[in-house]
Amino acid sequence: LGDYYFNGIGTEKDETKAFELYKEAAEKGSTSAINNLGYCYFNGIGTEKDETKAFELYKEAAEKGSTSAINNLGDCYFDGIGTEKDETKAFELYKEAAEKGNTSAINNLGYCYFGGIGTEKDETKAFELYKKAVEESNINAINELGFCYQNGIGTEKDEIKAFELYNKAAEKGHIDAINNLGFCYQNGIGTEKDEIKAFELYKEAAEKSHIDAINNLGFCYQNGIGTEKDEIKAFELYKKAAEKEAAEKGHVIAIDNLGYCYQYGIGAKKNEVKAFELYKNAAEMNQIDAINNLGNCYKYGIGTEKDEVKAFDLYKEVAEKGNINAIDNLGYCYQYGIGTEKNEIRAFELYKKAAEMNQIDAINNLGNCYINGIGTEKDITKAFELYKKAAEKGNANAIVNLGNCYKNGIGTEKDETKAFELYKEAAEKG
Repeated sequence: LGDYYFNGIGTEKDETKAFELYKEAAEKGSTSAINNLGYCYFNGIGTEKDETKAFELYKEAAEKGSTSAINNLGDCYFDGIGTEKDETKAFELYKEAAEKGNTSAINNLGYCYFGGIGTEKDETKAFELYKKAVEESNINAINELGFCYQNGIGTEKDEIKAFELYNKAAEKGHIDAINNLGFCYQNGIGTEKDEIKAFELYKEAAEKSHIDAINNLGFCYQNGIGTEKDEIKAFELYKKAAEKEAAEKGHVIAIDNLGYCYQYGIGAKKNEVKAFELYKNAAEMNQIDAINNLGNCYKYGIGTEKDEVKAFDLYKEVAEKGNINAIDNLGYCYQYGIGTEKNEIRAFELYKKAAEMNQIDAINNLGNCYINGIGTEKDITKAFELYKKAAEKGNANAIVNLGNCYKNGIGTEKDETKAFELYKEAAEKG
């Protein structure tokens, strides 16, 4: 009867009544009622939230053999709810419940193998468990399996399959999947690119307080993706996501984005000290873009004292993790001897690496290397081609450099009209 009131089946939904009925049945020894009562205390449904009480009730029901309670107890240990955090214990409980056929536990066990939580990382095992839970129609697993196919985790990459799974879970109301589906539409992953659809999906998930979606929605407003550009709105959304509790701290990408807004005065008054603090905060949580941005702050003395050695070290740290902006910045440090000894060959190699990953500044910088013979043999035709490529992607420096090529007939025929047009375009970009 408690379930009927809890879910509003055949009657009006009444969480207080559901709680009372679960309590009554729990006092009579019903294992499922003890677990459900724990759930009520865990989420503050029909009563005040009491995580310690929830933990105790899950423990009691788990000892009576409830697989749902064993899984829920695992959740408590996983997040440190009502007890001390213990990832190994969480893994063991998920494993126990999964072996008894609990689909939520099968999915959670997959997550442990995926992240190496309480056990050694095993992406193939994670994929297999997600697949098994999907066969049992577990909605979380449908989304997680989509993520595996999107990124080639434990299986071959299959973006169409990823899109289909996100779509399936999104149709069932799964908010992570709604956000992920938005990302697919934004970037044309497994489907045709549709920025309006992406914006709508981010908005839908953001309205349900999904923290990634709030950040993504901010990005849409900042860059006019699927909607009109609105920097104030973008700033507000980044701020909201940054201040929201996610794990132990705020949303790290949003914190970095908020720093960017303060640095450049996007939707808020320019405040370089605040920008530096936010980048530092996100960098301490290992957000790689923020570490690169923090490097920029130290390099140029933005919101802090200039420290080129510190800047170099930060660029190096995240360049090794594959951050393309940091790879380009590291190349620049080697080219000009910023925070390290000058090494033009190394600079050329790093620009080349970042350019191959389509980093626009690096494409332009690589052009500079070829035009001036920096770390490589001089090749004006190659330089012209690289400037052209970066200019077509909107790089203002490359547009000027391309103009210089046309003006002086470097790597192409002389064309002063074309040069003038390019200088004009660059000037309009500021």
